[in-house]
Amino acid sequence: MGQMTRQIGPNETRYYWYPGDRKEWLRAFVALLAGGAALGVAYLLTRSWLVSTVMGLTAASGVFGYNLGRRDLAAAETLNARTPRREAASAAGRAGWRGIAEGAAAAFAALIVVHLPATGFVADWLLPLVPAVVGGLSRQAALVTMRLSRQSETATQLAGPDATRRVEDEEDQDVPSEETTRTL
Repeated sequence: MGQMTRQIGPNETRYYWYPGDRKEWLRAFVALLAGGAALGVAYLLTRSWLVSTVMGLTAASGVFGYNLGRRDLAAAETLNARTPRREAASAAGRAGWRGIAEGAAAAFAALIVVHLPATGFVADWLLPLVPAVVGGLSRQAALVTMRLSRQSETATQLAGPDATRRVEDEEDQDVPSEETTRTL
């Protein structure tokens, strides 16, 4: 939930609440802007509403999917084994809404492409799937790139402080040579 604060007087402050975070609204606007720009450029180059609409919806769904992937990973990283059930259920609910939003956007893009005046197998069956596929792939790309961009912890921190002692203890033990193992 976002909040804007406006100072009206010395003793009076008004708070305005809006759904979501301002950064997320700006990212959604960028997705729409990218889709609109791709639609315009494609129409200027091809003069085909089918191609330009598919290109615009594909660009918008790609940016939208990437943003959803970033949000999914950020939400997943806040959860751990000690997260209370109420917070885990809340995070699962928000993830469900993000999934519904992504599916609804893909379905809406497919409906727009199907209802264009062009006909044929490609126009009716293949091109409506392009924005949904690109949106899903960009979501996965966001998950992978954001995961790879984070610095991982060293193995010692994950295994615990005793891990280094165990390795050093094994190195100190006498390792039998090949001649000793052959005679045994």
